[in-house]
Amino acid sequence: MHYYRICGLTVSSDIALPGVNAWRDDCTAPEVVIREGAIETELVGEAVQRSPTWQLRPGQVLLHIHGVAGFQLSGGREICYQLDKDGSGDDLSAFLIGTVFGILLHQRGQVVLHASAVRVGDRAVLFCGPSGAGKSTMAASLNQRGYPLVTDDVCAIDVSGTPLVHPDGRLLKLWSQAIEALELGGRQGAHVRASLSKHFVEPTGVSNEPLEIGAIYVLTEANPTCERGIRRASLVECGTLLHRNAYRPTLIARLGQEALYFRGVAQIAASGCIFRLVRRQDFAELPGVVTELERHWKDTGLVASD
Repeated sequence: MHYYRICGLTVSSDIALPGVNAWRDDCTAPEVVIREGAIETELVGEAVQRSPTWQLRPGQVLLHIHGVAGFQLSGGREICYQLDKDGSGDDLSAFLIGTVFGILLHQRGQVVLHASAVRVGDRAVLFCGPSGAGKSTMAASLNQRGYPLVTDDVCAIDVSGTPLVHPDGRLLKLWSQAIEALELGGRQGAHVRASLSKHFVEPTGVSNEPLEIGAIYVLTEANPTCERGIRRASLVECGTLLHRNAYRPTLIARLGQEALYFRGVAQIAASGCIFRLVRRQDFAELPGVVTELERHWKDTGLVASD
């Protein structure tokens, strides 16, 4: 067995999960178990909801990723997988720590954002956006500047009290162009998936404790009608922005989590820490964006002024 700490949860897995840092090997009571085994072909019952790729009923999610594997998630505590005939172990592990674990976090009643985060002072600063928006690149650039990595791509927030971001324990995932532009070749590891020019990258420093949220930046591409800069989101915008940047947002309603997200978004938005970061996706401009962020953190009191 392999043991990990993912999004604040102790995890045992019968398959190695590249891209996640190993946890101690004496975890006798893991909170989540990942194992190979037979899974149901179809969920039954009046409460079952279906789509072409997944089925769910209270406490159960059945997911199939064609050419990779089928997955059955039970009660937010177990992930059972069954590899497709032509599926590969690399693809399996990539989906396990991404899409599948994100769904499990939904099962556990956590707010899950499609975001990367770094530690600034004693708080977490999140960068949200869809795939390709530059979340990991932004986190990697800040990590190079000395800000410890908290999480990459999947951000779990516990909203049972003061919202807390759980450290994730996983490596950065960066495209080859970003690795080259940031001169991170010396920290480059294995491919995330054999078919992708994307690699795991060892961060220069990590944060290992739950953190309150200092700021959330929604990454937006600059265009003629949207000028570069940082602006605070209005209270009305906050709910839309966070819901849109939830991890697999269509599952929120399907899993009956509207009330959880409404409460969580209200808690986060009340702090006034949600912003739009409008910039060009140009590696040459990254140092300037980082400098602008550092100035913004001083202006908002997130870090002390010199």
